[in-house]
Amino acid sequence: MKSNKITLAIVFFAIGLFSFTSLQAQEAKTFFINIPDSLCPLLTKVNREDCIDFLSSKMKAQVENRFGQKSEMTDLSKDYIRMQMTPETSWQMKVLALNDTTNVICTVATACAPACDSSIRFYTTDWKLLTDHSFITLPVMSDFLITPDSTSIYEFDEASRSADILLMKVELSKENTELTVTLSTPDYMSKETAEKLKPFLRRPIIYQWKNGVFTR
Repeated sequence: MKSNKITLAIVFFAIGLFSFTSLQAQEAKTFFINIPDSLCPLLTKVNREDCIDFLSSKMKAQVENRFGQKSEMTDLSKDYIRMQMTPETSWQMKVLALNDTTNVICTVATACAPACDSSIRFYTTDWKLLTDHSFITLPVMSDFLITPDSTSIYEFDEASRSADILLMKVELSKENTELTVTLSTPDYMSKETAEKLKPFLRRPIIYQWKNGVFTR
């Protein structure tokens, strides 16, 4: 009887250890370390491991990248990472639950020169590219603009004509599964023109991750 209890204890310990290891393997840091170099060309695997070790130790997670510049990990949690790759570019990743057993990885790369523009991608947990449209429908210019009344239609037409390039800044949330999209087109316009457009701008658009997709 005693030997059976010991055997059961070992079995339950093994199951618990396996479950813990599986959970650890699903964390953002594990996926980040194993990202293919082609998807993260600035950082070596050693760079990525060092960033995680530094930030986990409450140290400044700054490393010298492949181009001899400084890159810094500014945020790290179980499901979120943010890197300031260069002074002008940042990179984020978020691990999102597709269903009870499967996760997907969402990444956002942003370049600011000086107006910011972001690109969003989705991957399997072994970094196979997925179709973006399966997970999100990004806004178009009209989604950011308030329809004017008849008294301000002339001012709206004049200001909106200058907004001829759609630039958007995308931010993943560290705390939850929200995604925020802000129109950054005004940042490339002249200050005077941007001020004329300002009264017709909506607030940033916030998406929620539900049932495996980002929805507004």
